[in-house]
Amino acid sequence: MKPVRTQPLGECVRQSLAAYFADLEGTEAQNLYPLVIGEIEKPLLQAVMHQAGGNQSRAARMLGINRNTLRKKLTQYGLS
Repeated sequence: MKPVRTQPLGECVRQSLAAYFADLEGTEAQNLYPLVIGEIEKPLLQAVMHQAGGNQSRAARMLGINRNTLRKKLTQYGLS
């Protein structure tokens, strides 16, 4: 089965942010960086942990981060 082609992740983020700003109706956004990182990081960790079969060392290598950093992030998002 051929994978379904989706738009690039960056474009998804741009579209989501455009909708977010439109929903604010002129109100200035605040704390946008932690909001966006939090929205992206958790599903990234979930997907990579699934792909790695729950193996934290393998997942850390896939992500290009230290295993201790991965553990900290998993705990932060309640994924440990």
